[in-house]
This record gives sequence, C-alpha cells and structure tokens, in this order.
Amino acid sequence: MQGIRPPILNGPMHPRPLVALLDGRDCTVEMPILKDVATVAFCDAQSTQEIHEKVLNEAVAALLYHTITLSRDDLEKFKGLRVIVRIGSGFDNVDVKAAAELGIAVCNVPASSVEETADTSLCLILNLYRRVTWMHQALREGTRASSVEQIREVAGGAARIRGETLGIIGLGRVGQAVALRAKAFGFSVIFYDPYLPDGVERSLGLQRMGTLQDLLIHSDCVSLHCSLNEHNHHLINDFTIKQMRQGAFLVNTSRGGLVDEKALAQALKEGRIRGAALDVHETEPFSFSTGPLKDAPNLICTPHTSWYSEQASVEAREEAAREVRRAITGRIPDSLKNCVNKEYLMAASQWPSMEAATVHPELNGATYRFPPGLINVAAAGGLPGAGAGVESLVSGTLAHGIAPVSHPPRAPSPGQPNKAEADRDIPSDQ
Repeated sequence: MQGIRPPILNGPMHPRPLVALLDGRDCTVEMPILKDVATVAFCDAQSTQEIHEKVLNEAVAALLYHTITLSRDDLEKFKGLRVIVRIGSGFDNVDVKAAAELGIAVCNVPASSVEETADTSLCLILNLYRRVTWMHQALREGTRASSVEQIREVAGGAARIRGETLGIIGLGRVGQAVALRAKAFGFSVIFYDPYLPDGVERSLGLQRMGTLQDLLIHSDCVSLHCSLNEHNHHLINDFTIKQMRQGAFLVNTSRGGLVDEKALAQALKEGRIRGAALDVHETEPFSFSTGPLKDAPNLICTPHTSWYSEQASVEAREEAAREVRRAITGRIPDSLKNCVNKEYLMAASQWPSMEAATVHPELNGATYRFPPGLINVAAAGGLPGAGAGVESLVSGTLAHGIAPVSHPPRAPSPGQPNKAEADRDIPSDQ
C-alpha cells in the first residue's frame, strides 16, 4: 500500500531518531531517559509556523504541552512523525482523528496530576462557600471587620458546607478524587457519567443521576471533570444554566470550552449563579481586561494551573519521555502504554517497529545552530571541540533507524467520542 509520505532515508551521520519538544525549551528531565536512543531538541514554538524545517522533515516523535495546537494541516507538515505524546492528560489540542488517518500514534499521560487537580477543585469549591478570596480582598482594600455588623457585611454570602449537594460531571480519575475529598467535608455527592458501568456509584458510595438535567436540578454546586470534544462544547450554556438551582455555584478545572463564558457572565450578573471559579478559559492565556468575564461579579479565575506541582510536572515529563522511548525501541502501537488511538492503529496494516539504530552517546547534546528562538538541542554536557564540527550537524542529514511506514487510507477512527464524553484520564491539561 502506497504511503502518503516518502520513506525516511538512512544516511551516514547520526543514525538516531529526532525527538522534538514543540512548545517548551527545558529538556533536562527528558534527556536522561532518551539520550542513548535519540537526539532531543526543543522548539519553544506556539505554532508550527515557528518550527524549523529540519524538525518538520526529520522528527519522528513530538512532545507537547497544551500551548500549541496541531490541526490536520499542522500534522501534514511533519514528514516523518510517528508518535505524539502530550505531557498531560487532555489531548484536545491535537486532531486525533487526523493523526490516526496519517498513521501517527497519539499518547497522553493521564495520571500524573490527578491529586493536584482534585485538590485545586476542592480549594475553589471551599473558596466559593467560605468566600476567603473576597474577604482577603476586602481587608487589602482597608475594610474593617471588628464588630458583628461589620463581619456580617464583609463575610456576607459565606455558607455552611455540610448537607450541600455537589454535582460532578464526569467521574473519571479526577472526578472520583474530588468526590472522595468532598465527602470528607460533608457534601452529599452526586454525579453524571453515562460512560461508567453500573455499580461504580455503589463502590464509591455516591448517587448517580440518569441525565445531565437531573444533576443540574439537584446540585448546589456543579464541578466539571469531563474532556472537551466537538459534542460537548459549551456544555454549560444559557439553557443548561437555567436548569441549575437558583444561586448554585459552578467550578471548572477541566477545559475552558465546556463553558459558554458569555452566558456565565450574564448569569453571574443576574444572580442566577451565585459564584463561579474557573481554572480554564475559552481563550488562554486568560486576561480579566478582555472577554465577556471582565465585568462579571463573584468570580475567581486562575491561569490553568490546577494540574501543577513540581512533583506532578516532573512525573508527567518522565512518563512522556518513557512513552517516546517505548515507541523508539518497540513497536507502534503495541509497545505504547497510553495510546489514545490504539484501536484504529491496530486495525490498520502492518506497523513496523521504530528500530533503535547504532547509538553514539558522544554526539548527544550537540547544538543545532538554527535561527535563534526556533530550535535548539537539549544539552547533556556539551560536545568536546564544538564549533565547526557542531555546525556541520546542520548541513548533514540526520538519519533515522526507522523502517518506512505505509500509511493507512483515511477513514474515521472508531475511537472518536460521539457524545459529551466523560474524561477517563483527565486532569484538563493541563
């Protein structure tokens, strides 16, 4: 079967695959895991227009965070790409269907930030109920709160948690972690997730709602923990907000596109929603100075950081590098641990392994002298006698010990979601 890309040619220099970190510049965590089987480069790009032609032509594996988007047109620019690994759980910034049709495996790291995202979700929920953020702001502005009357004024709206009902949309890893934490604070927890098998609610001691409307009607606070896809964009909109209890709270640490921010802003101004806390937004990076939320009251916003801790960041990067290593040294998709389009790839024609070629450890860490800011190769201690020798790496062809691949014809991936799918793997992406 004729592939849609030319085969990767082997050459006399550097018979190792090129791995590129697309939207970052720190490869110090990934290097120790990959340096004996690949050349690791970083691009620090916000779009494929900023990625150097050498990477587009020769990279066989790409690592990325959530700050760059790969559409079909972007993916087609890569001539030898075989695997994409998202450093995090959400992969809505990659056109997974197009990747599968182009013969590219897409992987994620689903577990590294579960605790961080769940802890942040609870922090935001508690903040809405106890109004800590607004009381802190009042004191910073010089408000005095010594008398009972003054305390009532500054703490107005603070509510008791015990007996309140928390509604969770999407009972994946993070959703379950939030539910367990919320129960300890006295919440009655209900959830809506049409993709979980019967009985999960009994094992966790939760109450399951049969429809989204049932959950919205019965919840004092709604927390979103589902992935974003073409079917659940603006899951929370003017219509669904009107189905929520008057004065309910809304929390979103999943994906910004799940909430229609214009409808939310109007609901906050009218008091239909008593308060909202968002770690993710429709447009990122988020700014209070622009967009529909700029004048919305009773709103807490954080900059898509619920996934982050130093430990979680390192763990995600290590696991992403290990997934790339499995792709290089094993077979795609058989050897991959978290391939999100594996079912389609397994059904395709034969997939050759990414064979590890002869390794030259002394060459790893050299610097590609591309235009500043576009690409660099992660250093692992430097190269003795660099200079002209290093410069020659740019003009030479970087060879890959990877067998040519015949790509399957374009066909829809059976793994694509067809509803407002609850996220099994999220944190959102951070």
